[in-house]
Amino acid sequence: MTDLAEAILNTIRNVLSSHKAVIGLHEPLFEGREWEYIKECLDTGWVSSGGKFVDQFEKRLSEYTGVKRAIAVVNGTCALHLALKLAGVKTGNEVIVPTLTFIATANAVSFTGAIPHFVDSEESTLGLDPDKLETYLNEISEIRNGTCYNKLTGKRITAVVPMHVFGHPVDLDTLFKVCKNFRMVLIEDAAESLGSFYKGKHTGNWGKLSVLSFNGNKIITTGGGGAILTNDSSLADRAKHLSTTAKLLHKWEYRHDELGYNYRLPNINAALGCAQIEDLPNFLKEKRNLAKRYQMAFENIKGIHFIIEPAHAQSNYWLNAILLEKGLEHERDTVLQTLNDNGIQARPVWTLLHKLPMYKDCPKMDLTTAKSLEARLINIPSSAGL
Repeated sequence: MTDLAEAILNTIRNVLSSHKAVIGLHEPLFEGREWEYIKECLDTGWVSSGGKFVDQFEKRLSEYTGVKRAIAVVNGTCALHLALKLAGVKTGNEVIVPTLTFIATANAVSFTGAIPHFVDSEESTLGLDPDKLETYLNEISEIRNGTCYNKLTGKRITAVVPMHVFGHPVDLDTLFKVCKNFRMVLIEDAAESLGSFYKGKHTGNWGKLSVLSFNGNKIITTGGGGAILTNDSSLADRAKHLSTTAKLLHKWEYRHDELGYNYRLPNINAALGCAQIEDLPNFLKEKRNLAKRYQMAFENIKGIHFIIEPAHAQSNYWLNAILLEKGLEHERDTVLQTLNDNGIQARPVWTLLHKLPMYKDCPKMDLTTAKSLEARLINIPSSAGL
C-alpha cells in the first residue's frame, strides 16, 4: 500500500462511515412501492407482454425527461440497436463513437452491420470531444450529395453516438452543430444520465433519438431494461411497432408486416420501474449530497481530483470518479487493489474499445486524451443508499 492509496482509502471510509463488510460500487435502493406494484402483477397474472405498467412507465419517462415519447424495451443495448436502425444506419456505414465508453455503444453499431469509428474524449466532460471531432472530420471527410463520406475508406459516415459518461453530459450544443455541418444524425447514448440536465434541459433532447438503460446498477432499475426517447412521433410509433415483433393489431390473428424484434419490456419489469421513478428525485438528492461530500473530502489529497459536473450541466453523479494526476498512472492499480482488499468496491474505467480484438482494425482518430483518462480514472462507491 502506498501513501496515496492509504490516503484515498481513509478518505472514502470517512465519507461513507459504513459498517458493511463490502461496500458495493452501485447498488439498487428499494424503499418505495416496488413490492406493491410487483405484487399487483403477480396477483393479476400480467407479468409479461401485456399489462398497464409499460404504458405508465413510458408516460412517466416522457414527463420527467421532457422528451415527447418514450418506448420501453428490454435493455439499453437493444434500445440503441433499434435507434440506429430507425436513424437509417445501414450495413457498411461508419458510426462515430467515443473509444471511452461501455462496449454496448459499439456493439449496437455492429449489430446493424455498420462499423464503429472511434474518436477522442475531453477531460472536462469525459465524453466525446466535439471540437477535436470537427477538426478531424475536416481532414478526413467530404460531403457528397448532402451526405458525409470518409475519404480514407470511401464509406458513408451516418451518425454520431456520444455517451454521457457517469452521467456527466457532453457539450451537446457544439456537437449538435458539428452533426448538422457534416450531415450526420445525432443519437445520444444517455444510458447513464437519467436525471442529468444540460443547460436546464434533460439529456436526450438533442438527439434525433436517444436511449436510456435501467440495468440493476443504474440510477433507477427495472432489473434489466432500457428506453428509446424521441421528439419525433412517427419515429416513436415505428419504434413501438418494431420492438413488438412488427405485429399488426388484431383480436386474434398473428400478422407481422416486416422484420421486427422481440424487444418489449415485460410488465413486471415496468412495474418495478414505475416505483423506482417515483423515488428518482430522492435518489438524485442523495447522490448529489454524496458527491459533494466526496468533493470536499478529496480537496486536500494531493495527486488526485474528484470529477465534478461540467460547468454547463447538472449531473446525476451516477458513478463517482477520481482522476489521478498525470505522472501518477502507476498508482492506479495499487489504489484499486487497496480499496478492493479493504471491502470498498472500486474499478477502472472501461478498456478503450479500439484496443479490443473485435474492434482493433476499425477506423480511429488520435486518441491521446482517452488513453490518458483510461490510465488515471477510478470509480468509487456511488449508491444512493450510502
